[in-house]
Amino acid sequence: MPTILIDADGCPVVDLTVQIGRAHGVPVKILCDTAHRIQRKSAETLVFDKGADSVDFALVNRVTPGDIVITQDYGLATMCLARRARVLNQNGLEYTTQNIDGLLARRHENKKLLRAGKHPKGPAKRTREQDEAFIAMLEVVLKSIC
Repeated sequence: MPTILIDADGCPVVDLTVQIGRAHGVPVKILCDTAHRIQRKSAETLVFDKGADSVDFALVNRVTPGDIVITQDYGLATMCLARRARVLNQNGLEYTTQNIDGLLARRHENKKLLRAGKHPKGPAKRTREQDEAFIAMLEVVLKSIC
């Protein structure tokens, strides 16, 4: 039985993930730091010291092949893919070995622009379509595993 692990710091789909996991009988673990204590019924919350990447490393140390990880962090996604987990972002994109290098390269280019003083617009308000895409992808992944 897989486990769903949520990198909960800044994750807008914690509630959706817990609901879907419960509906499928899949255990859900919420991982967060002391600055973002997030607790939900039907999910286990693991809280770690606040610090650079403390939650990321705690999650990687707990993930096993076949688990499902929810994160928007490309670096964490890369480490979880290496551990043979299925990894989704909050908008329903599944990170894969085929797309992660391109995503990392784009992140690198965006950081170079920021250092050069070019500030892109912030993220747009979350939409219903993003929630629906996330739900659909998580359902597909769960049906393929369970």
